[in-house]
Amino acid sequence: MTAADMGAANPALGRRVTAGGVDTNYLEAGGGDATPVVLLHGSGPGVSAYANWRMTIPVLAKSRRVLAPDLLGFGYTQRLESHSYTMESWVAHLVEFVDSIGLSSFALVGNSFGGALALHMTTLLPDRVRRLVLMGAAGVPFAITEGLDEVWGYTPSVPAMRRVLDYFAFDRELVDDDLAEARYRASIQPGFHESYAAMFPAPRQRWLDSMVVDEEKIKAIRCPALIVHGREDRVIPLKTSQRLSQLIPDAQLHVFGQCGHWTQIEHAGRFSALVDSFLNEGDHADN
Repeated sequence: MTAADMGAANPALGRRVTAGGVDTNYLEAGGGDATPVVLLHGSGPGVSAYANWRMTIPVLAKSRRVLAPDLLGFGYTQRLESHSYTMESWVAHLVEFVDSIGLSSFALVGNSFGGALALHMTTLLPDRVRRLVLMGAAGVPFAITEGLDEVWGYTPSVPAMRRVLDYFAFDRELVDDDLAEARYRASIQPGFHESYAAMFPAPRQRWLDSMVVDEEKIKAIRCPALIVHGREDRVIPLKTSQRLSQLIPDAQLHVFGQCGHWTQIEHAGRFSALVDSFLNEGDHADN
């Protein structure tokens, strides 16, 4: 089977670029002169850019170039035995990624762990990040929740995956045995769990603390920010987004009711429309 055949068989396989010496898988769609947007996925077991953003990409791609990488240690990006999984290594890989594909400026959308990464990137590259969207984001201090501890402590089995998915979704109809089986299968592909288990070993509060961005750096963010959270989120508490909205000078907070940690899936249409409108506002303001 050729690489093209594999891509056709598996929609999570996209384009490849070498970023910091790492063969990196990423999805790309859309185009045009609008500010491109980079989507950063979360840290659930078996996650990939496709799993997180499959419903969001087609909407945003109508007006701009959309790029969604599999971050270091996740999805179909190359795994190396020498990799250490720290916020510094994730940031370094992402900087190399945007440089390798030639993005001089861009918007960022970060989900959960990806939200913390987006915060770090925005404070590191303030002249390049034009707009920031944080969805159920980490990045400010909080005590680890039971849900996040379950997610990061996942040991592969269908029942364990079902428990993880139960924490993610408010809408119980979204979580069934078929979805749990599919996500379990994704989590046990070669190399997937080995890298995942190396990222967040117990005690896990330390890894959450390592994602925190200094409040003074957050206060210094000057690009507009849209902060989104599910009211019933049991993985990342709503108070984190409330705090971020207080710290970032030009921020707006949107809370989805009857929504857990899966805003982009549970309220896919409304979430994508909200983000698309926010990004379009930035392009109009620049013209």
